[in-house]
Amino acid sequence: MTISDVAREAGVSVATVSKVVNGRYGVAAATAERVLQIVADLGYETSLVASSLRRSRTNVLGILLAGFDPFAAELLKGISAEAVGKGYELLAYSGAISDDNAVGWERRSLSRLGGTLIDGAIILTPTVSLQGASVPVISVDPHTGTSGSHIVDSDNVAGARTATRHLIDLGHRRIAHIRGRTDLESAHRREHGYRLSLEEAGIPFDPELVRDGGYRSAWSTDAARDLLTLPDRPTAIFAANDLSAFAVLQVAHELGLRVPHDLSVVGFDDIPEAASASPRLTTIAQPLQEMGARAVTMLLALLDGHDAETHVRLPARLVVRKSTGPAPQR
Repeated sequence: MTISDVAREAGVSVATVSKVVNGRYGVAAATAERVLQIVADLGYETSLVASSLRRSRTNVLGILLAGFDPFAAELLKGISAEAVGKGYELLAYSGAISDDNAVGWERRSLSRLGGTLIDGAIILTPTVSLQGASVPVISVDPHTGTSGSHIVDSDNVAGARTATRHLIDLGHRRIAHIRGRTDLESAHRREHGYRLSLEEAGIPFDPELVRDGGYRSAWSTDAARDLLTLPDRPTAIFAANDLSAFAVLQVAHELGLRVPHDLSVVGFDDIPEAASASPRLTTIAQPLQEMGARAVTMLLALLDGHDAETHVRLPARLVVRKSTGPAPQR
């Protein structure tokens, strides 16, 4: 459907249709109403790129992400809910990302979309600082921590401390940790919180009980198997995210270990699958949907020319389910 089809159906010029759909003056109210009705009936849509060149605005917010995983899905739910009724459409975009170009992917995405397709961007787990971007940007859980501006994250240190302290309170002393991606600040913060709780309880840190999981199921499966086949295996594992914790549950089942009777497991994130795992997973709940909603609020403030908070850090909380219990007697 083209603008010429709309003009022909309405009996007006192409220029008149252009004025109506772009909200410009100079068209009688009755004519504008007839044109808009025909636009609705025929399903005509203006080009976002053409509109942005004319008006310097597209009324589209870009959501840039490295992949559509459960973590991103929960953030997207919060973003979508908060954007309703605000006059903006959403464009979720994941560019071609591989191990060779994993760093800096968001800059490439912004160069393609910024200023022509989107008015501003919410970027999930960006790998680099994005100061000086072509459009206003809000970073959610950035790799680099809080070195940039306009950031939303959760309290990873406090969450990890709470998770580890929960296991200590249950009598566990040999507590392992499957850490996240070594290039992510959130992973470092979660390991730091784990170590702090051990120190506070007078439990010596044992590097033999820490393995890389990379926030990935496959890596975490290998890490869990290494830990659970140690001669003196841990009685509890704090995994840096829920996907890693699910891998621990699977390996424990394969090895004939009962959770939580022989092994307690705590995850991090509280993605929806945590409540339906077998057993249901004890985890640290990040307020992912609220994080997404706050990012929208901050971005709209910037687009309206107002000041926005430079850093919003939301609390994480412990959700106790069925994967943790008292330490087994040995």
